[in-house]
Amino acid sequence: MKDFPLEPDRAAMAEMGGFVLDRVMDFVESLPDRPTGNTVDPLATADLVTAFLAPPPEQAGDLKALLDRLDNAVDCAYETAGPGDMAYIPGGGLYSSAVAEFYTRGVNRYGGLAFGAPAMAALEESVLRWMAQSVCGLPEGSGGLLTTGGSMANFSAVVAARHHHLGEDLADGTVYVTAYTHHSVAKAARLAGIRARNIRTVACTAELRMDVEAAAAMVSADRAAGLRPFLLVGSAGTTDTGTIDPLPDLADLAERENLWFHVDAAYGGFFRLTERGRRRLEGIERADSVTLDPHKTLFLPFGTGALVVREPAKLHAAHEGTGDYLQDIESTGGLPNYSHMGPELTREVRGLRVWLPLHLHGVTAFEEALNEKLDLTERIHERLAAHPALDVPWRPDLSVVAFRVRSDGEGPEAVNEADQATRRLLASINSNPRVLLSSTVVDGRQTIRTCVVTHRTHADRVDELLDLITTQAAQP
Repeated sequence: MKDFPLEPDRAAMAEMGGFVLDRVMDFVESLPDRPTGNTVDPLATADLVTAFLAPPPEQAGDLKALLDRLDNAVDCAYETAGPGDMAYIPGGGLYSSAVAEFYTRGVNRYGGLAFGAPAMAALEESVLRWMAQSVCGLPEGSGGLLTTGGSMANFSAVVAARHHHLGEDLADGTVYVTAYTHHSVAKAARLAGIRARNIRTVACTAELRMDVEAAAAMVSADRAAGLRPFLLVGSAGTTDTGTIDPLPDLADLAERENLWFHVDAAYGGFFRLTERGRRRLEGIERADSVTLDPHKTLFLPFGTGALVVREPAKLHAAHEGTGDYLQDIESTGGLPNYSHMGPELTREVRGLRVWLPLHLHGVTAFEEALNEKLDLTERIHERLAAHPALDVPWRPDLSVVAFRVRSDGEGPEAVNEADQATRRLLASINSNPRVLLSSTVVDGRQTIRTCVVTHRTHADRVDELLDLITTQAAQP
């Protein structure tokens, strides 16, 4: 340890690991009682930020002292891992996946090209085939790659669709989304060279689903104008309201018009592990590509996304690249080189953080957890819909319930008053450290949303939330 400080001996490794493990176990055990919102004083937060912006010292520090500082940084944050986080789309993070990630980082295997660690590549490929075929229903031979999240998955999907349909001539390519499609899709299209004016926003129905007839008319009009429609994007659970687009009808449209059909199922896709989810998400199996986020509805840590595709060769064709210095690398047993399927050459083995929890807990455990979230969502919807002061416009497709304070009239003044009351209700709810909700704007109206996704969220915390909402909503 003294001669080579970057190479600790076994005793030093055990001591370091023990310090960190104790902190993590204490943290996980404390989650039910930790405040969900950031309760740290703003001045203390500013001091922490300033301290962490300092450069590293020349001499060695003390691990315990450094961990104390890190604990302070963790406390100065919204508690995304706890049972009270029902804002945005939470990511609780399975402990077993964290264990897998520690192992992954310790052995430090290269995951960009299969020759470097063929068995680890096979491990990663196994979870991708499971996602593509067992979860999404894509045919045998489908596959994909693990990414850092849905944004990178959407980007690679757009690149593959662009390459397949447009080749090198991008100027007239057009993409079709709705106002509720995740903004990362439009961003991905721009990054992929598609003009912003060629990213079409299709109208939605009153249920906030893509209007298929409007999409068909827009595609037809664009073709008549000399443009080249190539990509139709359906949502399998929007972030705003959890709404599922009419995927079978969109698949029909894409087939008729020779469009690449991409489904953004980052939030909703893994609900297909349940019987209700398979029924509601019918049509995903007809997609050319599907974005999934295991760090959402597979409960894994942030930084775990996936793209699965019907024909991996099309993904490969759009992303392949090499250099002379790689001339000695040989293909390995038919395993894919993930660096040829996405933008990254250097990447870790990402599969273990997915593979270990699935093999350790079994798929049934995830199915049961997702069914619990659907049940809790129904509980929230029924209770809020029965409250006379609340407007709950849409029955949830998945695990998001959107609601707002009911307006006393239709005029602008009455609507504005209801919007202001909705904002006050959200602030009152979030003043309770046990829960955290978020808001959005739907059809120009202020709307509060609950999202039950964290694996640690159970009936007791949901009932606390419901009691809080109904009590506060009853206040004048």
